[in-house]
Amino acid sequence: MDGYKQKTYEGRTKRYVQMLDLRDDPEMIREYRKCHSQEYHWKEIRDGIKAVGILEMEIYILGTHLVMIVDAPEDFDWQTAMDKLATLPRQAEWEAFVSKLQGCRAEARSDEKWQMMERMFYLYDEDKT
Repeated sequence: MDGYKQKTYEGRTKRYVQMLDLRDDPEMIREYRKCHSQEYHWKEIRDGIKAVGILEMEIYILGTHLVMIVDAPEDFDWQTAMDKLATLPRQAEWEAFVSKLQGCRAEARSDEKWQMMERMFYLYDEDKT
């Protein structure tokens, strides 16, 4: 594997890592992959993610396990951004749609579904707090 190229940003950033499990159903997993693909994603959702200040969002999958990585400016406030995101066009509709594949309540917000992970290791360089 060649790895994944990362964007570079002007100024310092911080990263959030979250996890979520999908329903253990191959057809639902295919549908989840499809609705997140470049061809079929909902533009309003991508635009909303950017509008709340998120610089990059990636989702990785292994079986039914998802890991989301979010890069944001150093002064980004997670809760403020999630509160704003929940009010943006089509966001509630999107959450209800994907909740069927995720096994979550239809009315659950993104920040209620995805569980924040704790970083337990990094290379301990001086500037990586």
